[in-house]
Amino acid sequence: MKAKLAAKFREAVAAVLPIVLLVLILSLTVAPIPSGVMLSFLMGTVMLIVGMMFFSVGAEVAMQPMGELIGARVTKSRNLSLILTLGFVLGVLITISEPDLQVLAEQVQAIPNLVLVLSVGVGVGGFLVLALARILYRIPLRLLLFGFYVLILGLTFLAPENFRSIAYDSGGVTTGPMTVPFIMSFGLGICAIRSDANAAEDSFGMVALCSVGPILAVLILSMIYHADGADYTPLAVENVKDSIELRTLFGSGFPEYLKEMMISILPITAFFFVFNFIMLKLNHELLSRISLGILYTYIGLTVFMTGANYGFMPAGAYLGQTLGELPYHWIIVPVGVLIGFLVVRAEPAVYVLMRQVEDLTDGAISGRSLQVSMCAGVGISVGLSMLRVMLHLNVLWIIVPGYVLALVMSFLSPRLFTAIAFDSGGVASGPMTAAFLLPMTMGFCTAMGGNLARDAFGVVALVAMTPLLTIQGLGIAFRIKSRHRKQARTETDLFAELPDDAVIDL
Repeated sequence: MKAKLAAKFREAVAAVLPIVLLVLILSLTVAPIPSGVMLSFLMGTVMLIVGMMFFSVGAEVAMQPMGELIGARVTKSRNLSLILTLGFVLGVLITISEPDLQVLAEQVQAIPNLVLVLSVGVGVGGFLVLALARILYRIPLRLLLFGFYVLILGLTFLAPENFRSIAYDSGGVTTGPMTVPFIMSFGLGICAIRSDANAAEDSFGMVALCSVGPILAVLILSMIYHADGADYTPLAVENVKDSIELRTLFGSGFPEYLKEMMISILPITAFFFVFNFIMLKLNHELLSRISLGILYTYIGLTVFMTGANYGFMPAGAYLGQTLGELPYHWIIVPVGVLIGFLVVRAEPAVYVLMRQVEDLTDGAISGRSLQVSMCAGVGISVGLSMLRVMLHLNVLWIIVPGYVLALVMSFLSPRLFTAIAFDSGGVASGPMTAAFLLPMTMGFCTAMGGNLARDAFGVVALVAMTPLLTIQGLGIAFRIKSRHRKQARTETDLFAELPDDAVIDL
């Protein structure tokens, strides 16, 4: 376990260090940050690294095996009603456990928190059932995505304008660090019982469909509640004066997240132990290992969320506001592209997806190429978000063409790449997006005198959309390259079949 922790620590340092260096360079050049905010940022950096280390080990040791074991066991029962019922319950529980959803719910004043959380949970649960049915009945993923995103785009024009960004943002925040490892592994466990060649491919796409449910749920909810707007409270940046105030700030936040993460992780943990008692009946050694992994996950999420919200969030907000007050505020567009490219490397769930892709494709699709494609997509989305704030562009002018293009590309890209791409959209928009990119966009919007609900929010939606384009683009390039290789091998085989003198004559 020590070797695993050390490896994850190095991985976390490599992921977080580039964004920290960039913020330091900006603070020393064009966007000076108060020393107290910078001190909080550096403290948050340490906590992010430690949190990522524990969470990554916990996800690998506990969350992924839990999902696979439950998925494989319910599939072996051959009881369709049991499979779909458990899928729905798990979808609701894991969504309620997602910390990012709680943050979003607190910001939306037009709808009560409990109503919003439960509605989104039901949306995820319903689409998890659909995702399971797709695997069991081998329904093409691209047809489901095409049909439901056409429905979403149609409902978007009926929803209140200030609520559209919230709906699309909800699709991103519900597929965070708790949801992704469990749901992806649950799908893998379901597919493991199948023996056909496409079983591994069908394990992807679970996160993609589970991202659809929240968008539909919030769009419908906004029309039911006739919510004409959504109130957001700008983030108050606290500039600590000394190390004592720093300790007090993080010391007050840590118990808060200890409680929140306990509430988040408890439902799915309790479900697993009850399920184990009734059906799995794991041996003591394996159960102890999973229990230790759950503890690591809990510690990791608590430390990570404390560092992100008390360290990275204020720095992001101040950085965006400072850049927005510059006479050449347009510089935030290329800066946003660079920050977006780097910040996705610090998303914990990204590494879960990378490992699963490499494992199931036997390295044919490298995790590195997948990460670069995601980074490029997120970089583009943050740049577009800053441009949208500057020009006060309607989010639909970007979202609608983007999703239409993504759906068209789904018929050109290999099936596996399409499934991975739509999964990546949910994976990329995790806690770092909510804790750094969103506050930075809000700070910039405040400096530009924009409307927070209409102009700033929607960055999560764009972060969830652009990887669909870049990864499917990678898939199309992969298909073209494979065809060229196949053609070259065919020509080589033809020459090899010719007699020697025929080759000389040529």
